[in-house]
Parts: sequence; C-alpha cells; structure tokens
Amino acid sequence: MDEFMQAAIEEAKLGLAEGGIPIGSVLVIDGRIVGRGHNRRVQKGSAILHAEMDCIENAGRLKASDYRRAILYSTLSPCDMCSGTALLYKIPKIIIGENKTFRGPEDYLRSRGVELVILNDPTCIQLMEEFIASRPDLWNEDIGE
Repeated sequence: MDEFMQAAIEEAKLGLAEGGIPIGSVLVIDGRIVGRGHNRRVQKGSAILHAEMDCIENAGRLKASDYRRAILYSTLSPCDMCSGTALLYKIPKIIIGENKTFRGPEDYLRSRGVELVILNDPTCIQLMEEFIASRPDLWNEDIGE
C-alpha cells in the first residue's frame, strides 16, 4: 500500500479513537502531503467536516494551480459534498480506499474528467463495516439518511 493511503488510514483510525467516524483523507501535491484530516462532525459538532473537507481546510488557502496538480486520497468514496469540493477546485485525481460500504457520485466525477482509482483496500472496508454495524445511527446521520 502506498504511504499516502496509509496516512489517510491513520487519519481514519484517529477519528475513530476520538469517538468519530473512521474516514480519513490526505491531499498530496508534488509527492508530499500538504493537508490531512478525518471526519470530525461528531468531535466538532459540525455539519460539514467530512474527512475530505477537513483535509482541504487543513491544507489552507492554495493557488488554483496547486489544486490542479493535487491528488486527493480518501479511505471512502467521497459523498456529493466532498466530490463537489474536489470539482470546484479542479482536483484531477482521487484515490479511494473503498467504495463497497458507500459509493459517492463516482460516475459524475468521471464525467467531469476526474480520474478515480478504487483500491478496495481490506483495512478501509473493515473499518467502515465494523463502524456501520456498531453505530448505524451515526453513520446514517453522516450520509444524510
């Protein structure tokens, strides 16, 4: 497994340890992590702090040209909100740990020219399956169900 998805998984595990949802993300530009985050909706009482949103927020203000060279890593297929943010900033590539437990608007992202790589990583799948089984209420809240 590559070091960047491993960093996203570490973020997911940190979120779980904090009492949140185990989804992590890192933003990579020119081979280095410039932002990292995890789902912190529970921890911060936030409506929008999904892992990708937290990651992009933690990267701070970047130039448009920086985003166009970026790769967004996420342990889980990005939802509509997070996919929209990637589209807004024209992030050209998203590497997804898994899309078995949840699948965001991947076809739409592809139709807009975003390259998606789906890893089907067993660790990412296990983190989400165990979490969804133990906290279906919190999971449903997170995805707007």
